[in-house]
Amino acid sequence: MIKSWSDLQSQPTVARIVTNSLERDRIAHAYLLDGMKGTGKKEVSYLFAKSLLCRERTGVNPCQACSNCKRIDSRNHPDVHVLEPDGNSIKKQQIQYLQEEFTKTGLESKRKIYIIEHADKMTKNAANSLLKFLEEPNQETYAFLLTENVNQMLNTIISRCQPLSFRALTSEGLVNKLMAEDISLPLAKSAASLTNSLGEAVELCRDDWFALARNLVIKLYEAIFNRPQASLLFIQEKWMPHFSDRRQLEIGLDLMLFIYKDMLYAQLSKEGQMVFVDEKELIQKLALQTTQQRVTEHLSYILQSKSRLASNVNPHLLMEQLALNLQEGY
Repeated sequence: MIKSWSDLQSQPTVARIVTNSLERDRIAHAYLLDGMKGTGKKEVSYLFAKSLLCRERTGVNPCQACSNCKRIDSRNHPDVHVLEPDGNSIKKQQIQYLQEEFTKTGLESKRKIYIIEHADKMTKNAANSLLKFLEEPNQETYAFLLTENVNQMLNTIISRCQPLSFRALTSEGLVNKLMAEDISLPLAKSAASLTNSLGEAVELCRDDWFALARNLVIKLYEAIFNRPQASLLFIQEKWMPHFSDRRQLEIGLDLMLFIYKDMLYAQLSKEGQMVFVDEKELIQKLALQTTQQRVTEHLSYILQSKSRLASNVNPHLLMEQLALNLQEGY
């Protein structure tokens, strides 16, 4: 959790804009937080709310200990209202309810804050209602609109907000954040190769299924090289029961892709880019038994299998064919 603005190292531009506004006490009435999932938009909106309502703020940073900070953390502050889509959209009635709430005097202070998650999912009527709200803001009212699809929002709403653009985390930055959550380097690198979302990556790494999936990929990889006759039985008895649906199998194929890419990195002396860093010795050993051209062909087989998975193909037959293709040349 972000506790101060200096912690926001992955979004330096956002941190600079916000801290400058807080230092000068020139806060916009509405902010548009735009960026991919997992880039910290929600955390920033709550930290900003705490900076605005904290009773014991030090400079620009909230104290994290006063009643206001704690109640914002627990999501029960009476002057901080959060709107989320009701089903697939944010409806006009939700915006109208918000407007009614904001006609009332703040219970804890004069300031009132609303946070709209997935603001791009407002219906046309809801967006028009919000627009009227933005055009005539109360002096101590602050809005934070969060979106992953800014292009789907009304230009008239966008023009009335201070933009805060969140850049995607680099793979290295995501790995560092995961390791700060006490996640091992091998798991962190694997998850960071699958998603750019910190939340999704943490969820993967905390799931025993993912750790076992990674282990099965290593075992299948080793079997293809050292015990090719056993690989089809391994797929039947171990692989398919674990990768039981298409989404899980897609993750398995992605991990296969990464371990074969690691062979290329080993051949090119770029071990620092490897994902399966805990299997460096095995990968380097097997990389010596083949050529870059062969590894490139095998990467193509895995990509073809991923493409075929999207069509109505039998997953078991797909994996058996892939294993046979990967055994070619050994």
